[in-house]
Amino acid sequence: MLFLKHTFRDQTPLYVFVAVLFLVGVIFGALMVGALTLDQQQDLAGYLDNFFVMMNQGNSSGSTYMDIAMLHLKWVGLIWVLGLSVIGLPGILILDFLKGVLIGFTVGYMVGQYSWKGLLLAMVSVAPHNLLVIPVILICSVAAITFSLHMIKSRFFMNRSRGVKRPLTSYIGLTIAMAGLMLAISSFETWVTPLLMQWVAPLFV
Repeated sequence: MLFLKHTFRDQTPLYVFVAVLFLVGVIFGALMVGALTLDQQQDLAGYLDNFFVMMNQGNSSGSTYMDIAMLHLKWVGLIWVLGLSVIGLPGILILDFLKGVLIGFTVGYMVGQYSWKGLLLAMVSVAPHNLLVIPVILICSVAAITFSLHMIKSRFFMNRSRGVKRPLTSYIGLTIAMAGLMLAISSFETWVTPLLMQWVAPLFV
């Protein structure tokens, strides 16, 4: 499993690069909150107020396990597909950046709108499952970039010693394992996260 060994041990600079890109996305997303117009802020506030009322009454957000699982699997699947082609490299980086933007905007808006209560809400609604989702996304991204670079060296530099079959098998195996982790994380997000949110919902009603 040479490909997996390289992915987890020898790709530290690549992990750092992808993690920094994700953090830049988080910062950018948080800064985007300040660019919202007054009407946009009021619309978001109204949506959240209705959401908190529903949560306080014991109603769920309406997201099923399959909805959440498919959302996470689409991220993993898209990264995997992009890793199979040379031109997919920028797309992988863009996805990592966008993931950071989404999380940064969500947390930034909660904190900006509700102060310490927003921070508490982010800690129970955003942080728990994303502490697991983010590493999975980063691992998938590094594996995809590594495989794509392997393809470049193999085809464009005519290095026949760099076979594709073994790295591809390892790449597929790693992606399947990460998809399995995403399914487990989706279970937590479906059934545990709503309970945590119901616990803090009365603070917002």
